[in-house]
Amino acid sequence: MPVSPGMAEDLAAAVSSLYEQAELTLIEKLRRAIAEGIDSPLWVELKLAALGNFRTAIEEVIAALQADASGAIHQAVAEAYERGQQAAVAELGAVAVGQAAAAAEALPSAPAVDRLAAALVQETAPVHLRILRVAVDTYRQVVAEASAAPLLGANTRRQAAARALARFAERGVAGFVDRRGRAWNMASYVEMATRSAVGRAAVQAHTDRLAAAGINLVVVSDAPEECPRCKPWEGKVLTREGPGGARTVEMQHATDDDRMVQVRVAGSLPEARAAGLLHPNCRHSVSIYLPGLTRPRTPAPERATYEQSQKQRYLERQVRAWKRRAAGALNDQERRAANGKVREYQGRIRELITATDLPRKSHREQLARAR
Repeated sequence: MPVSPGMAEDLAAAVSSLYEQAELTLIEKLRRAIAEGIDSPLWVELKLAALGNFRTAIEEVIAALQADASGAIHQAVAEAYERGQQAAVAELGAVAVGQAAAAAEALPSAPAVDRLAAALVQETAPVHLRILRVAVDTYRQVVAEASAAPLLGANTRRQAAARALARFAERGVAGFVDRRGRAWNMASYVEMATRSAVGRAAVQAHTDRLAAAGINLVVVSDAPEECPRCKPWEGKVLTREGPGGARTVEMQHATDDDRMVQVRVAGSLPEARAAGLLHPNCRHSVSIYLPGLTRPRTPAPERATYEQSQKQRYLERQVRAWKRRAAGALNDQERRAANGKVREYQGRIRELITATDLPRKSHREQLARAR
């Protein structure tokens, strides 16, 4: 069966949910710390004195998150690698007996899994430091704004605190920038990094199995709602490894040893991936290409435009943002208003789904439960 980053999507969700749970716990702890004694004339002094306790509570959340995430990351990468191997074995079942037998032999997966998992742990390590900094800075900012508001006569302390908390709850722990310069909040950044890592694990396992079977050609699927980075590679034949660049190669026929066929190769799989193919959220897959046997596949029907699929992702992010804001609300009125925005964006998602053939992914609108 073909292999794609999407085959391990659920594994990435399991890891990112840990960070989403931690983020909700952070919002809840911050809300409780700020709300406690807010009507007291000594509130500012009490909050500044309690900063150390708040910091300790957040450090405990981070320590638990680090322990849970490390194990979850390794498990997700290992499972993704195993799925990639099984996908290759399933494909090779229809090939020559010798090739299938070679690929079915146990491959040493532990080194590859450990390397990929360690890289992801290292990539997400700065997240934990950022959590503590953002939590403490937000605590101080809320106290400062709430204490200054009555003096300025603009707002009550409670209103100022609610406004500052709402801003933080809506965006979450933000400030993460990827290699392309895009900004993310914590949960989305971890999900993106994990999806990328488990996708790499599945594809690498697939190509490792093909290497064991002596197969060096793969073909890229034609996926709906493709992005501009992937479109140039759709339906193209690639070498599993080796130099990039389009060329024509002469290969032995897949089933006729006495026959050679010419194959037009668009480049190498590493080249295509460096250009963006099989990125996180990529809908494309790669599968074995057998010279002389593999025929072009019928393109998948378009369900919507790429822009419409990205609009769906935007609306899903807005639903989650307003759910976080509801979780951080200081009173029922603010909570009702935030929940109203949740329903508004969910309504816009329903309208988009009705106007297109895009599937609704309700799990992407949900928040994990607080730890």
